Amino acid sequence: MGKDYYDILGIQKGASEEDIKKAYRKQALRFHPDKNKSPGAEDKFKEIAEAYDVLSDPKKKDIYDRYGEEGLKGGGAPGGGGGGCGGPGTFSYSFQGDPHVIFSEFFGGRNPFEQFFGGRNGGMDEDMDTDDPFTHFGMGSGGMGSGGMGGGGMGGFPHSFSSSMGGMGPHSSIVKKHQDPPVVHDLRVTLEEILSGCTKKMKISRKRLNPDGRTLRTEDKILEVQIKKGWKEGTKITFPKEGDQTPRNIPADVVFVLKDKTHPVFKRDGSDIVYTATISLRDALCGCTVNAPTLDGRTVTVSSTDIVQPGMKRRVSGEGLPYPKRPDRRGDLLVEYEVKFPERLSQSARDTIAQVLPRS
Repeated sequence: MGKDYYDILGIQKGASEEDIKKAYRKQALRFHPDKNKSPGAEDKFKEIAEAYDVLSDPKKKDIYDRYGEEGLKGGGAPGGGGGGCGGPGTFSYSFQGDPHVIFSEFFGGRNPFEQFFGGRNGGMDEDMDTDDPFTHFGMGSGGMGSGGMGGGGMGGFPHSFSSSMGGMGPHSSIVKKHQDPPVVHDLRVTLEEILSGCTKKMKISRKRLNPDGRTLRTEDKILEVQIKKGWKEGTKITFPKEGDQTPRNIPADVVFVLKDKTHPVFKRDGSDIVYTATISLRDALCGCTVNAPTLDGRTVTVSSTDIVQPGMKRRVSGEGLPYPKRPDRRGDLLVEYEVKFPERLSQSARDTIAQVLPRS
């Protein structure tokens, strides 16, 4: 038995063109890998795209309805015979489309999850319910016009997309669009911003297509980047398809990479922060007390009665940065000692030290 494309989309044989569109819309949203993290979601997502590719095209659908997957993919009509008696003849189909591109083009090149996320950090709402998504997107049974799910093209796709469906149809000479590489920007943040979390507003300039679909305009856009407590350096925040747009490309993703600003007092070590306390040789040998600053402006007292050796550290629990996955808990403040040796000693001081200190 070959694949049952109707069963994959959850519809009955003989379903209307609108029913096929509606079924693909629902299944693709449910199994999109960015939304559905279950094992096999990516394969299911691709299978759904293939089913839509076939059933939304009248020629492929007709051959599939009459001869099944075997006839569609070049196996000939049941009982042998290639082209006679109305059989599929030399027709041979294999799915060549990119399911992610099909998904994007189906929704008019936009991200349908953005309305749920509110536009921040370019991500998707992990709690979004796609069981009945049509009312959320304003997608009634009448489609969305020529730019979205209605209009011409292959079963509701824009005409410019037909080339990505295996090179069939009257528009097969149109070049398939490819997405530009990501545009990456460094985003500098202070340790205080990592401690409390913050929102950064980043202004980008980009090219956008005019309504005529050919000429370009330059526009500015403000992207809000929500920095969460404890985020580590190197964290990436992606805004899908916010790059330059042309008639022949899919806009690049804009990616911000978190970078720490140099701090005048502290160094960062994961979720810990390090404060270097400079003490005298006398304090190192006889014991000392250090008033160490904290990120929120307080001071904590750190005492040592032991001999302090260069590079020795004392740990103050809970005065570091929040843990990224447990922002209610914090790392530690590490007080690192740096011993300052005197530049010169009097002869009497030398004699005294020589008498007091052991030779080894």
